[in-house]
Order: sequence, then structure tokens, then C-alpha cells
Amino acid sequence: MSLNRTWPGTPYPLGATWDGTGVNFALFSENAEAVELCLFSSPKSTKEAERIRLTEHTDQVWHVYVPGLQPGQLYGYRVHGPYDPGRGLRFNPKKLLLDPYAKAISGHVRWSDVPFGYRIGHKKADLAPDSRDSVAFVPKCVVTDAAFPWGDDRPPRTPLHRSVIYELHVRGFTMCHPEVPPALRGTYAGLASPPVVDYLKSLGVTAVELLPVHHKVHDRLLVEKGLSNYWGYNTLGYFAPECSYSSSGVLGEQVREFKAMVKTLHAAGIEVILDVVYNHTAEGNHLGPTLSFKGIDNSVYYRLSPQNPRYYVDYTGTGNTLNAPHPRTLQLIMDSLRYWVIEMHVDGFRFDLAAALARTLHEVDQLSSFFTIIHQDPVLSQVKLIAEPWDLGEGGYQVGNFPVLWAEWNGKYRDSVRRFWNGFDTGVAEVAYRLSGSSDLYSHSGRRPYASINFVTAHDGFTLNDLVSHAQKHNEANGEGNRDGDVHNHNLNFGAEGPTDDPQINYLREKQKRNFLATLLFSQGVPMILGGDEIGRTQRGNNNAYCQDNEVSWVNWRLDRRQRDLLRFTRRLVRLRQEHPVLRRPKFFQGQSIRGEGIRDIHWLKPSGEDMTDAEWQAPDVNELGVYLNGHLENITNERGEPIRGRNLLLLLNGGKDPVTFHMPRFAPGAGWEVLLDTARPELEEGEERVNGGRGVTLEPLSLVLLAQLEEET
Repeated sequence: MSLNRTWPGTPYPLGATWDGTGVNFALFSENAEAVELCLFSSPKSTKEAERIRLTEHTDQVWHVYVPGLQPGQLYGYRVHGPYDPGRGLRFNPKKLLLDPYAKAISGHVRWSDVPFGYRIGHKKADLAPDSRDSVAFVPKCVVTDAAFPWGDDRPPRTPLHRSVIYELHVRGFTMCHPEVPPALRGTYAGLASPPVVDYLKSLGVTAVELLPVHHKVHDRLLVEKGLSNYWGYNTLGYFAPECSYSSSGVLGEQVREFKAMVKTLHAAGIEVILDVVYNHTAEGNHLGPTLSFKGIDNSVYYRLSPQNPRYYVDYTGTGNTLNAPHPRTLQLIMDSLRYWVIEMHVDGFRFDLAAALARTLHEVDQLSSFFTIIHQDPVLSQVKLIAEPWDLGEGGYQVGNFPVLWAEWNGKYRDSVRRFWNGFDTGVAEVAYRLSGSSDLYSHSGRRPYASINFVTAHDGFTLNDLVSHAQKHNEANGEGNRDGDVHNHNLNFGAEGPTDDPQINYLREKQKRNFLATLLFSQGVPMILGGDEIGRTQRGNNNAYCQDNEVSWVNWRLDRRQRDLLRFTRRLVRLRQEHPVLRRPKFFQGQSIRGEGIRDIHWLKPSGEDMTDAEWQAPDVNELGVYLNGHLENITNERGEPIRGRNLLLLLNGGKDPVTFHMPRFAPGAGWEVLLDTARPELEEGEERVNGGRGVTLEPLSLVLLAQLEEET
């Protein structure tokens, strides 16, 4: 390659932009003294084919235009400046750096001491710069062509209150799928293959929430132990789809394959939500590698200790925290988010450790610039925004405190429902708040029930099967002496640890799975199902399988009878939720409190059919609860302004150890009811059993029943 002439280029847009005749390169660095663009002929190149010094420097952006370059061109940067960690400066031109705006990245880090900006083992540690060239050890950026035949692709725009979210891992979901062609397993194309799309449609979910698909780094310590950063919460490229999930190539093909996946899912009516990690990067703390941001402008991209800028502020537990308050770092985040919506057509985001993004100094500030900008952004304000509302810093638990437009993973929902069904004697008041949409958390700020993303299990923690099969976590395979992973799981094993042939234990476990899933699908708010829970997926008791890229984490599609029964039951639950509007109200129930005299749209009942008293409401040993849901949503209208009318429902829960007979509501003595579902009798068909107002229905210990008032009586 020989480049006889370059043009000045422009400082905007940032990144590498192909215009049909050449490529404009633009890199922001506030403190750099010089920047070199390095061009490569192969992903495995150990030396650049061309090195171009950028002489143009506009508004702290270094830029150049190279005529004749084409999509697929590999590149990286060398950035010159002082190496002075004591002042927060870590420039080292011997280290090839990834463009923060790279749209594709060709490979992964090949670990040795060389990708580190300092001399590992030196007595001065990170204060002593390393002079070895890192080109052979780090991936290269790829120039991409943005063109794609989107055709008539349109976002489904499913309202949140009608959404059923399904959390999955792109690779693990299809790696063992027998109907997916072997070459497509574990890839974007595999997720978009007909058998997988048909499965998702048959389940009834409206959105997939993908564990991180931004380009990631596998931590050196994990790699040296034969493990990997499977979950992907170790981002290095905020614009680049992870290349290992591509079946078609890594020179830009991964971008087209991702877009094709989104287009296919949209055609099936399924939205795509990305789990994103803008709170930290893969470069770690002061002893981490120099791969991109650290070598481009460390003091801009990261929060450094005010007392000693050599060290990093860490609200994330990973060694660093992205410096979101800085205008250019904030621009990077916003540009990345808009890119994924506008160019990649995704439908929303779940923000990992979102409280870290809200920190102005040391306080979590919900009015920080991050939220202000998103709130007014014409693109981002119109997509689904979901926060993991906590980080690891002081005051970082912020459930209920995010502003309007935002939904939140409701950790209180998870814990309350687990405690109720697993017999932790918490009473009914707490679980009732969660069943009715958590108005105590969200109504005060003008938010709606769909601000609550309800979940019982998620990628981080036990699967549903393991939640009812293990009393202890079993994370030995992670190589951390079983010290990792949460120890407060509110879990039970029903008398045996792990798999068992005991029919009574297995009966209880299957019923408990049905209880959890039914509670999740019948609660106000937005249900999120962990991928594989509906077929009893196990991680062998591992509740922190972040590094297990193997059968521990992959979905096993060879189902036995119990698993097929659970799948059939879950499909039934999703269908019932979609058929009955009162199970997915877009507004909270009326009244100043969650219960009380004169509330027309909800009643909290004791087994006698009467309203609960205050004493019963607060008693920690009460574990039976009836919930009457008025299906005539008089204060809620459809798109044409017409009142929404559905059937009145009665949800009965027995979280105790003894059978309980519930009598029908006293305020409707003549009403007839039909049983829609009983978790103790999953084989019972809808409407097969009827109950009149003078009779009752007996619930087994640990069971849930849903009834509908007969149409002629409503």
C-alpha cells in the first residue's frame, strides 16, 4: 500500500467514514501532542502497511481524509503525549489503540505483557512506561459500509405495558439448538434462523433483551484459567457488534449480519433491546491494559481520583468508571446510542449499573446531564430505556428514583416474590405492592406501572430451576473458591441439593416453578423471563456463570417430559396475560393507598372472601392473599378513546404449608367463576371447573389459582 497524497478531512463525524471515494478519519483527544493513523493489510498484521501523521487539528479533533480507501480497510491509532500517571496522563505511542468510534473490530486481544502501557514487574509498577510495540497483540478497527437493504423494516413499537421481555445470550441460546445449522449456532444469524424465531413467536414474547453485544475483551486472568468473559460486560467498542457472534466474517460482515437479525426479528413482531455497559470499559484500573481510551485521553474518558489522578474512581467493581460528566465522553455515549437506533434499528436499551452514569461527583443525581440530554433527544426519548438502578458506590441503590421515560429492573420485586413463595414469613403487604405494579416506588414521580420491569430471575443469579433446586451456590468452576456470586438468594432445594429422583421433591419443585412464572406473568408492570427458564434450564447451581462459555450456560434443547410440560404452561401464562387487559394495566389502580374502603378496581381479600383488615395486612405470618381485579378499566381508554373492558379476575395465592379454601368475594355473592389456571393442577383445562358465589376453591400448599368471572355475570 502506498499513499502519495492525503487531504485535510473534517473533524466531524468522529470515527472512520467512507463516502464512496475515500475515508475520513477523525479522533478526539484533548491532551494529545500528535496522532498517527496506522493502516493494515490483514487482521494478523504485525506491522502497519502505512503510517500517516495527522497534521490537522480542529476543536481538539485530529483528522485526515485518505482518498481511495475502501470498506474492509483495517486501521488503528498511535497517540503521542506525556506518560505521567501522576497527572492522569498515560500516552504511549508504542501501543496501537482502537478508535472509540470504530463500527467494526476484527478480533480480540492476544494476551501477554505487551498490551500494557507500563512495564509489568517493574519496581515502579505503572509509573514505568513499556516500549514494546503492541500491534501483534491487539485487534484492528475496520472501515465499514453503512448501506443495508432495510426495505420496509419498521420498529414494532410495542407499548411497554403490553410487552413481555425475554432475556437471552446471543451465543448461548443457539449453541446447542439441533435445528439451527451448525455453522450458524452461537451467532446473530442463528438467532434469526426460522426455528428460533418460530420458537420465540410461539412463546408469545414481544422483545428479546440481548446480553451485551458491544465488542468485548476477555479478561487476561480468565483466559489464563481457560475461561472467558462470556456475559460480555467488559466493553471496548461502543459502536462495534461483537465479532465472535458473526457467522459471515469480521471485516464488516458482522455489522450486516446484526442488521439482518434485527430485520428478521422485526418482521416477526419482536423488538430488540440491548444490554449496554456505559459505566466502565475493559481497560481496568491503573494496572490494566492500554487498548483505546486510556491511551487516547485517559483523564477525559475516566473518573480519576481528585487526590491522586494516578488512580481511578471505581463505582462499578471493575477498576474504572467512565467519565460521563465530561462533554466529549457524554457525546460518545449519546452518539453510540443514536447509532444503534438509527443505523442498527434496535428498539431500546437496558443500562448496566445505570446509577454510575448519574453520578455528578459522589452523589447519584437523577437530574445529571446524562438524563437531561436523553430526555430531550428526539431519537432516544422515543425508544425503551431500562435502568439497572444501582451501582457499587455509596448511595448507589436507586430503585424507584429514576426520572420519567425510564423503566427499571425492579430488584424489590424479585426479592419480595422469592421470599413470599419460599416461606420467609414476610406477610402479604410487600408482595401485594409488587403484584399491583409497585406504586410505592413509581407513582410519586408521575411514572406508570410499566416503569417496573418485573423479574424473578435474570442472567445474574440462579436460573429458575436452580432457584428451587439448590440451597447453596455452586460456583467452583469459576475458579474463585466459590466466593463469588450473591449469597442472599431466598432459595430452597425442598430436601435435596441438586437433581434428585425423589418424586415428591420434583413435584414440589415443578409446582414452585409454575408459581414463580404465574406470579411474574400476572403482575402489573412488565414481565421479563430469563431465557431457558420456561424449559427448566440449569446452570448446575452456579449463580454467577459470567465466565462459563460452555454447557453450564448454553441452553440445552433436548427436553424431557417435565420440561415440555413447563414450556406448555409458560405459553399458556403469556397467552392469558395478553388476553386479559386487567393483567397489564397502563395506569395504577385508583385510591390514595394500595388498599382501603371504596376502591373499585382492586380488592385485597382474605380466604373468607372479605376485605383484609389492617392487622392482617401487616401480620408477618399471613401468607394467603386474594386479589380481585375489576376488568372494566373505566379510566383507561384504547387508541380511539374507548374504555377498555375485559373480564373480572380473581387471583388467589397460598404461600403457606397447609391447604386453604378461598371463598368467592362477598361483594359479588351471586357471581359465577371459572378456573383459568391452577399451578397445582397444570393439566386442568381453562373453564373445565366452575365455582359459584356460595362455594369456595381449595388451594394446595404453595399454589396459585386464577379465576375469571363468568361473562354473563359481569
